[in-house]
Amino acid sequence: MMNVEELRSYCLSLDADVVEKFPFTAFKYAKDVLVFYISGHMFCYFDINDLSNVTVKCDPDSILELEDHYDWIGKPYNGNAKYWIGIDAYRADDETLKQLIRASYEIVKEDHNTKKAHNKRMRNEVRNGVPDTHRQGGAQGTDKGECV
Repeated sequence: MMNVEELRSYCLSLDADVVEKFPFTAFKYAKDVLVFYISGHMFCYFDINDLSNVTVKCDPDSILELEDHYDWIGKPYNGNAKYWIGIDAYRADDETLKQLIRASYEIVKEDHNTKKAHNKRMRNEVRNGVPDTHRQGGAQGTDKGECV
């Protein structure tokens, strides 16, 4: 069973760019929730005084199977159950817990990198004069709004 310091160390070890914060200090019941971020997006969070619900992002297609297979996986703490799972760290085996945290980190990092690449591609298209097919009066395949 991992304790809070081991969980914290593991999350921080995933990447030099992982950041930890206590973002909910204004809320009485969430003031001790520690959140780990990569590229400004959370991938793991838990109450440092209660590890019965370590919440991580998960592949939506895997959630039901994981919940069926492990009795220590359930609903997330204050997260969308379509994308997040809650893990009872008191009952979970360390290796599976680490795998699920790493998978969450990878999902969030990949999602951010995909969006970042898309935004960069869009900026380059605008800079290089690639036709904007959504421009008012524009026709697909032209760059001056002329009809073909």
